[in-house]
Amino acid sequence: MSTKTKLRPLSDKIVVQRLKAEEKTKGGIVLPDTAKEKPKEGRVISIGEGKLLKDGSRAKFQVKKNDHIIFSSYAGTEIKVDGDDFLIMSEDDVLAVIED
Repeated sequence: MSTKTKLRPLSDKIVVQRLKAEEKTKGGIVLPDTAKEKPKEGRVISIGEGKLLKDGSRAKFQVKKNDHIIFSSYAGTEIKVDGDDFLIMSEDDVLAVIED
C-alpha cells in the first residue's frame, strides 16, 4: 500500500487493492479504457478484527494480509485514499485465495 494514510477495517471487513485491468487481449488487441473489464482479483491490504460471535469472541479470518484473492463481481465499496483506489468488502465476498 503506497498510501500515507493507514486504513483499519472494522469487524469482518477487509481492504483490497484491485489488480490492474488488462491492456491487451490474448490476441494482442489493445483495449480502450471504456472496454476494459474491472478485474475481480486483488491483494489484501489489511483485515479487521474478525466477526463478533455470540459468545463475545472473534471469528478467525480465512484470508491474511498480502493474499492474492478472487472476489465476486459487485463486492465491496470503492474508495480513494491518497490517490490510490481500494475496495472495502466483507470476507464473505471473497471467493478464493490464489496460491502463488
